[in-house]
Amino acid sequence: MGLAGFCGPAAATVLPALYFFVSEITLQNRKRSPRDEHRLLERQRVADSASLAQTFPSLKSLKVELEFFDSKGYTRNGGMTYRANLEHAKSVFCFNCVNQDCVAGDYDLSENLSAAILAKRKTVTAELRCQGIRHNKERKSQTPCQSILRYKLSLAY
Repeated sequence: MGLAGFCGPAAATVLPALYFFVSEITLQNRKRSPRDEHRLLERQRVADSASLAQTFPSLKSLKVELEFFDSKGYTRNGGMTYRANLEHAKSVFCFNCVNQDCVAGDYDLSENLSAAILAKRKTVTAELRCQGIRHNKERKSQTPCQSILRYKLSLAY
């Protein structure tokens, strides 16, 4: 039984809109964590940047292989392979730190990617350390994250 059968035909159109409105108010009034604030700012910075196709017209394809490790570099915490759609991928080229307690720690590959393209390199293999801060809510302590991203860029021109 849908909303129309339960509350009448008018409720079927009014209640979903009311629910959406209340949900939006709840989300807007919810206090954001420092991690959420940083993510919003980063998302906006990426959205405001030009596409890779616009910034680097000579680039024809980009494949990125990522592997995330703990700060000692022994334990692998995830990974992925990404083939960029150059028309939609942005020139601010960064990936989030996978550590859930990390604030302001992303891996920005923009400069490394730009340098590789300008040098017409076909592959780049490197690693970056997260520069974010881990916030431990239970101990109320803050420590440098230092998680490691190992990556490989495969470029074609």
